[in-house]
Amino acid sequence: MNRIQSVNDFVIKFANVNGTGSASANNMFAKALFRMGLPVSPKNIFPSNIQGLPTWFEVRISEKGYLGRRGGVDIMVCVNPQSMARDIREVEPGGYFLYDSSKPLDIRMVRTDINIIGIPLMDICTREYADPRQRQLFRNIIYVGALAALLDIEFDVLTGIVSDQFRGKEKLVVPNVHALELGYHYAREHYECPIGIRVEHRDEVGDKILIDGNTAASLGAIYGGATVAAWYPITPSTSVVDGFDKYCKRLRIDPGSGSKNYAIVQAEDELAAIGMVIGASWNGARAFTATSGPGISLMSEFLGLAYFAEIPTVLIDVQRAGPSTGMPTRTQQSDVLACAYASHGDTKHVLLFPSTPKECFDMTAEAFDLAETLQTPVIMLTDLDLGMNDNMSEPLTWEDGREYKRGKVLNEEQLESMSERFGRYLDVDGDGIPYRTYPGTHPTKGAFFTRGTSRDEYAVYTEDGAEYEKNMQRLLKKWETAKTAVPAPEVSSDGNAVGVIHFGTSADSTMEALDYLADEGIRVDSLRLKAFPFNAEVDDFIASHETVFVIEQNRDAQMKSLLVNECEVSPKDLISILNYDGMPITARKIRESIASVVRGDNVTPLHKKAGNKE
Repeated sequence: MNRIQSVNDFVIKFANVNGTGSASANNMFAKALFRMGLPVSPKNIFPSNIQGLPTWFEVRISEKGYLGRRGGVDIMVCVNPQSMARDIREVEPGGYFLYDSSKPLDIRMVRTDINIIGIPLMDICTREYADPRQRQLFRNIIYVGALAALLDIEFDVLTGIVSDQFRGKEKLVVPNVHALELGYHYAREHYECPIGIRVEHRDEVGDKILIDGNTAASLGAIYGGATVAAWYPITPSTSVVDGFDKYCKRLRIDPGSGSKNYAIVQAEDELAAIGMVIGASWNGARAFTATSGPGISLMSEFLGLAYFAEIPTVLIDVQRAGPSTGMPTRTQQSDVLACAYASHGDTKHVLLFPSTPKECFDMTAEAFDLAETLQTPVIMLTDLDLGMNDNMSEPLTWEDGREYKRGKVLNEEQLESMSERFGRYLDVDGDGIPYRTYPGTHPTKGAFFTRGTSRDEYAVYTEDGAEYEKNMQRLLKKWETAKTAVPAPEVSSDGNAVGVIHFGTSADSTMEALDYLADEGIRVDSLRLKAFPFNAEVDDFIASHETVFVIEQNRDAQMKSLLVNECEVSPKDLISILNYDGMPITARKIRESIASVVRGDNVTPLHKKAGNKE
């Protein structure tokens, strides 16, 4: 039988039971490889109940730095009988299946094309530990120790992680190290170690960090100047505000008085939460909320108010699988259209699409600048994969001298010097963005009535159709201004005939797939969207390629629909690559989808599509 032979390049998956403490052990495994200088990408795949159902934890190890899902499993560590039949089927031919051999493996599950490794985890725990909870917890640590022997992981790295994890609780260090040793010695005594798959120390990590996107976003809100957060808890966004609360307690406390310079409100529902954010923003604070798809649905009317009344509003949408309650603990990119056109009537909202934790940090901070500059809602769309999983990221950095962009806000002196009448919705500069004031800025000047109903340039109520149309046209002019303010797309182009458009968490898998396609003679240009509205680069990219694929993680090709609508292209000009099973899209799927349409050894065309400039 063939055995997979690989150094520092494999996928391992752990199959556990939810609520048994397995995530901590699996994270220890991923962190150990990271400390050995290897790029890793861990993904916790858990159910939405408290405990008892199957849960999985997948780790991609790639010395080349590929961090997206590859597809396929090289090593399966299965300690959950409920999912064993499914788990063993996932293993690649020549791969390895490690299971708890305290009970014999059902002969109906045995595969002759993979390598079976049995370790009697429960028998070892029963012999070593009297307490049932200890048996459950240490079983996970024992298989990590066994993997250290099988894969040649540096054992002192694991013990260092244990010491760090239980700093201040030193009495827990010795039993955890002992559990690691139990697994390590059993594997060494019963199997040839290392197996065909192993790891070697490298220096491919540099100064990168492991951090989840929600934590990075909460820090971005802190550094971006936010002092108010109002939210209603919802998976997978709750940890954004939890993180904001944690860091506010360290960074938003007045050093002299000890008073809190922030406010965090858990509202009774999402409607109240977004209403509080709009009210705080209207009053001059930098405020935000975090939610997921169901919350976006409930917040839509208020988002329309903020758009029409032109109140800066920041919203972080950590997307999950829908519709309805959907799969709360699975990932998707399925709120694109709901956010772009949230609310009734003619609305368009600025969207940001981060791909890494660092971009979650940077774009959250930038969202406040954009919202105040453009006087409009700004929605950052992450997803569960980016938000809740640890991701390898560039360090989070901040320029101490950076100043916030508050936009067109008139102060008391400016209002005092005005001889003309203040018009809240007057387009003075021709960019569609009017001037505003904070409440109470001047005793007699600059006041206006904020309403969601139709008004004229001076905020005076009117149902005159011409005035309404004039205001809506000005909002379109502001939308054109927004195209120059939002982050530009990231383009990689060598003049190839084929192009691919992607965004968010599909980035890593896309770039890996394009590398493999190039090896097969299929050369593809790429454009990564970072924001909506789309600027001219997006139009040019579509126009300059014979074939354009759009990669997204939803069923209905929402980003393609947005591109067709906003760039005025034919749906036939864009080919969708879709993934909506609740898991991140794999490089394997992207490569196969493109290769099924485009032949190898494609060449740059001598002509361009009709209408292109030479």
